[in-house]
Amino acid sequence: MASSETATTYISGLIRVLNKIDDDQVAPILSVLDDALERRARIFVIGNGGSAAIASHMCSDLGIGLKRRGLANFDIWSLADNIAVSTALSNDLSYEDVFAAQLEGLLRPSDVLIAFSASGNSPNIISAVRLANQVGATVVGFTGFDGGLLLKLADVSFHVETPVGAYGIVEDAHLVLNHILYNHYAQR
Repeated sequence: MASSETATTYISGLIRVLNKIDDDQVAPILSVLDDALERRARIFVIGNGGSAAIASHMCSDLGIGLKRRGLANFDIWSLADNIAVSTALSNDLSYEDVFAAQLEGLLRPSDVLIAFSASGNSPNIISAVRLANQVGATVVGFTGFDGGLLLKLADVSFHVETPVGAYGIVEDAHLVLNHILYNHYAQR
């Protein structure tokens, strides 16, 4: 396959996925965020690999980006950002507990957990989501492929149906939704 065909194929797949995003998928997430903003609830964001980068990006956009411009003041934190904490917990407990251990004793029923997982089956994501479910916190799941367990456990979901292994397309769509959310608050 020539390089131009590679680009065209990828971009066509991404466009198909992006064309499926509509207000019906976005509105429930905005409702959760509006409620969190109004109540000054804490929002914790988690993800692995590329999804960890998206979690950080979301915190930058919805936290600092909006706050610095005087548009909104979300109390939002990425649990993947502290490498010392992540590696200590992974070493001392297990990687499966890296997010749940950070949330134990901290997460309240009024809080929100946003979880990014392309497969929806990452053990450390599912462990944290189950803790959030037990506490009564609201879970927003961002998934791909067939949605996995996260799609079933989340209170609100943004699901990007793709073939298994289409990580790039899923992550691109998740980042686009992050920017849709940012623009919603930036334009109010």
